[in-house]
Amino acid sequence: MDNEVINNQVDSKKVGTAVKWSVITEIASKLINPIINMVLARLLLPEAFGLVATITVVTSFAEVLSDAGFQKYIIQHDYKSNEDYSKIFSVAFWSNLMLSLIVFSVVFAFNSQIASLMGTPQLGVPIVVASIGIVLNSYSSLQMAAYKREFDFKILFKLRMVISIVPIIVTIPLAIVLKSFWALVIGTLAHSLVQMLFFVVKPKVKLRLFYSFKLFKEMFSFTSWTLLESISIWLTANVDIFIIGRILNEYYLGLYKTSLVTVTSYFQLFTASVIPVLFSALSRYKDDSVNFSKTYNLFQRRLALIVFPMGFGMFLFKETVTLILLGNNWLEAAEFIGLISLVQPFVVCVCYFISEVFRSKGEPMLSLIYQCCYIAVLAPVIYYSSKQGFTELCYSKAACSLVFVAFALAFGRARYKIKISGVFKNILPQIISSVAMCFIGYGLLKISDNIFWQIIVVIVCMICYFAIVCIFKETRSDLFEIIKYGKIRPKTEQGDTIDND
Repeated sequence: MDNEVINNQVDSKKVGTAVKWSVITEIASKLINPIINMVLARLLLPEAFGLVATITVVTSFAEVLSDAGFQKYIIQHDYKSNEDYSKIFSVAFWSNLMLSLIVFSVVFAFNSQIASLMGTPQLGVPIVVASIGIVLNSYSSLQMAAYKREFDFKILFKLRMVISIVPIIVTIPLAIVLKSFWALVIGTLAHSLVQMLFFVVKPKVKLRLFYSFKLFKEMFSFTSWTLLESISIWLTANVDIFIIGRILNEYYLGLYKTSLVTVTSYFQLFTASVIPVLFSALSRYKDDSVNFSKTYNLFQRRLALIVFPMGFGMFLFKETVTLILLGNNWLEAAEFIGLISLVQPFVVCVCYFISEVFRSKGEPMLSLIYQCCYIAVLAPVIYYSSKQGFTELCYSKAACSLVFVAFALAFGRARYKIKISGVFKNILPQIISSVAMCFIGYGLLKISDNIFWQIIVVIVCMICYFAIVCIFKETRSDLFEIIKYGKIRPKTEQGDTIDND
């Protein structure tokens, strides 16, 4: 590479195009994944998913340690030249690979002790097998970060299309033959392998035999906080799994974890396509307060247009949703699926967004601190409620999610003077419309529980929601813009800003 100066700025058209391809990617993959999950949920019992949840707790933590925050550094850092970019990428890769091999070696050497600590001594070998994916992902993760930095989400769409067929040709056939959790373990490993091979064929940045301890030291001064934040996020996502796995059996752990995954996977249809682009855009706008505020508010408001009716609707039709997505064996989890669906829009539109503000501003330690505060509440609540029973656990988890929202608002207010009233004002029309939709739907469901009537009610609810949303001028404009352009654009002409004192 030459010493040509890299353009560290970003234009709104590029961000909008990135969102479009990111949304297309997630929609395409989510059209396949629900079908796959519906099939697997009927081939395997909740106990199998509970065992895999335990394995994932270990492997996801190991992957957090091996990544060490290099992905976010690649995306956020401002580079002096292409040569500088190439050197930093190479140092990040070799460091990531070395850490991955060290972490895998530790898991391999102490797999029995780790499995026993998790309360499942029989999972030593499966944990080792699943951990191979950590090494495979060490290459893929950085190449993916390079594509995201350049807003090249079109190539990531191609990747998602390639790896989406892995469950069809690997996981489902194995589930039919083996009837055990091994089908999920091997399927996940195959996913990592195919992803790695894709980036070997189409790398964004070519690897060099270059390493600099000086550059590593500079990078780690940034990534050390990011690493700690990633660990806190891992704890937030998995401390309840660890506690439940030791108190309840694999069956209830499977119900709990699969319910969470089922709900969040449908929200990820939109969050996984929008949040990465939001982070990349906010990172580039971190020194431009006007465009930073416009981008933040517009993304939040337009994402809320989708996630609030979806969450409230899944709550209203929780039994039907559970039956369709998971089958008769999972009906005991219907109440939990409904509760999590109800609170998830608030988590997405508040916690996710404020966390991205912290990260994009180069202050992941703030996210770390409020994640730790949440864990301090979550762990004892989950421990106590698990001893009371699965129903009490479900309500406690939903309540803790709202506590998480409260912590995010408090820290956003303290550090960036983001008004709590301003946050809810930005998404209030969506909340009002969703609540009104639920009341209308609840009344109509009293007439009959026939499946055909429920389909009619769903259609009526959708019409009512969008009709009420269009009463509000701002959300009406947002809705028409999305329909017209087919994407979330990074700016508005109205000059939206985060409300400050």
